[in-house]
Amino acid sequence: MRRPRHLSPEERDLWNLVAKRAKPLGPERTESVAPPPTAAPPKKKVGPIRNDTPLPDFRVGQAVDHHRTNDLVPSLVAQMSGQPIQMDNKSFGKMKRGKLVPEGRIDLHGMTLSEAHPALISFILHSHDVGRRLVLVITGKGKLKDYEAPMPVRQGVLRHQVPQWLNLPPLRARVLQVTPAHIRHGGQGAYYVYLRRGR
Repeated sequence: MRRPRHLSPEERDLWNLVAKRAKPLGPERTESVAPPPTAAPPKKKVGPIRNDTPLPDFRVGQAVDHHRTNDLVPSLVAQMSGQPIQMDNKSFGKMKRGKLVPEGRIDLHGMTLSEAHPALISFILHSHDVGRRLVLVITGKGKLKDYEAPMPVRQGVLRHQVPQWLNLPPLRARVLQVTPAHIRHGGQGAYYVYLRRGR
């Protein structure tokens, strides 16, 4: 058992000074006093989410349309249709209607991203060097994922990646226009790539 420690003379003088200044609570204040409530910090005002399309009606247990997209960004077709036309309008119209015949084609369908990227770069650079103007890049539409994922999964990884690759060096300087192909040349599973003239 520990011995009680005795106060030194300096500690005793300090305690006596504190005890003299202390005021007794008195019998009327025996219950504990709760601290005053602190004001909650003001909440940040968040503006309303702007979306012109109303939410569809929903019932618990209704069938889910797995073909409907959950993307918050516009679809690839919508993004590409919003791009300015860089080439001749007449030629662009013919190309969109499938009237122009591609001078070369590459099929990336079934490749991994690490295989498809260098193959695409090599094909576009070679096509530009030999003077081709319109080439076809086949990506495939991609498979619809059947499992439940914690995050939305894009259908067709190559289909989404190829337009981005075409907009990066070294291909950007050689590509004039990219647009989804006509149905006779693969539809949404392929792209027309219109190349700039060689110098």
